[in-house]
Amino acid sequence: MSGVTSPMAVALAEAEKAAAQGETPVGAVVIDAAGNVLASAGNRVEQDHDPTAHAEILALRAAAARRATARLVDCDLWVTLEPCAMCAAAIALARIRRLYFGAWDPKGGAVEHGPRLFTQPTLHHRPEIYGGIDERRAAELLRGFFRDRR
Repeated sequence: MSGVTSPMAVALAEAEKAAAQGETPVGAVVIDAAGNVLASAGNRVEQDHDPTAHAEILALRAAAARRATARLVDCDLWVTLEPCAMCAAAIALARIRRLYFGAWDPKGGAVEHGPRLFTQPTLHHRPEIYGGIDERRAAELLRGFFRDRR
């Protein structure tokens, strides 16, 4: 990635911004093959009154719009939390090359938990998957957010 900021640092910054807005702190960033940030976003479910406004969906939409194509074949997605089924399906449809995520999500995750979407034989595209990237920081951001809500 160009510059000195890692993609996960960008995603974590988006998650922190989301938390400051009262959103579940999840952030995502789409990086092209040259390491440039195409798009980044944090959750906006509450702000947009949209159950599909997950960070991954928003970042994928923005990157696809920027490229004027639905296929992001040479791009990687970095996200602070293991994607849910909706986001994992969108990742497959966008043809993301590699998925990097921070914290695992045993309840809502669909990559290494739950339906394990990318192992389904009917799925047309499977990205390379790397979990646990800066996991401690991503998990603590989520734990702290929900602890403060109780």
